[in-house]
Amino acid sequence: MNAIAVEPGTGSPVLVERPRPEPESGEALVRTLRVGVDGTDHEVIAGHHGEVPDGEDRLVLGHEAVGVVEDPNDTSLEEGQYVVPTVRRPPAGLDNEYFEHDEPDMAPAGEYVERGIAGAHGFMAEYVTSPEEYLVPVPAELAPLGFLVEPISITEKAIEHAVASRSAFEWEPESALVLGNGSLGLLTLAMFETVLGIDRTYCLGRRDRPDPTIDIIDDLGSTYVDSRETPVSEIQSTHEAVDIVYEATGYPKHAFETVDALAPNGVGVLLGVPEPWTFEIDGGRLHREMVLHNKALIGTVNSHRGHFEAAVDTLAQLPDRVTDDLVTGIYDLENYESAFETNDGVIKTAVEFDQL
Repeated sequence: MNAIAVEPGTGSPVLVERPRPEPESGEALVRTLRVGVDGTDHEVIAGHHGEVPDGEDRLVLGHEAVGVVEDPNDTSLEEGQYVVPTVRRPPAGLDNEYFEHDEPDMAPAGEYVERGIAGAHGFMAEYVTSPEEYLVPVPAELAPLGFLVEPISITEKAIEHAVASRSAFEWEPESALVLGNGSLGLLTLAMFETVLGIDRTYCLGRRDRPDPTIDIIDDLGSTYVDSRETPVSEIQSTHEAVDIVYEATGYPKHAFETVDALAPNGVGVLLGVPEPWTFEIDGGRLHREMVLHNKALIGTVNSHRGHFEAAVDTLAQLPDRVTDDLVTGIYDLENYESAFETNDGVIKTAVEFDQL
């Protein structure tokens, strides 16, 4: 079967031939339909993140997938059922307390592998196998956009943890700021606007008009903030201090500037994974601001099955006009390289392994 793999840090993804997998007991065989491409894939390709499986020199890419059950094997799934696979798996197939508690997203390094990212082959292959517990059903009408479930699940977890951090008192966020106008940032902005009903939203970027990402921001009724004109630390004076900041840039200074952008009792959620960078901050002022105004910063990564299930519901609520503008290209295997291109006209792409 065909698969798309990479030797991290050595160049571009390549089309390779791999044996079709056979499901073991408790696993189903899934025929892959579409697999999304995101920033993590580009980091893996560049060698900045992730690792190949033990004993291999290439990693099959892809962690945002939707497929259809080809062979249920001995699972309770049904042939023809559309599913989205979760990403984390136990290392060497051995469960630990995080997987036993259905909280693989909370496992520390060394206690998991990630399909298509770290230590386990991904879903950019014509067929994949997976244990039933890691396959989340999706309705047929959502299958064409099923590859968006995984990124939405990341935000489902982020919001869940943000709300939990404020659960000791009455907290109803009325304003939100998304740092980053990439596909994840725009999906999150759409969730804030159309699903969660946040009154006032802002999205930070570094682009000039006309631009397709700014068009989406405008269409959602949000305010675009150009960081070249208004840094994060000045948003509270130029616009307003906000109740929640969602950081999806991976720019390290934003983690600390978020504190200035927050309103009293607000929370900043950090999702970017930056490279090491040393710079100066006023730690005393930062500390004082967080303590005296009950502000919080939390970090979050990955998601679990419950977040995937919530993401399916959220995807069903997103306006078609938003997802139509967000997904800028679906490419078949003959043109898979186009899915990895990056330019200002590209927002979200996917590789199509088989037609729906």
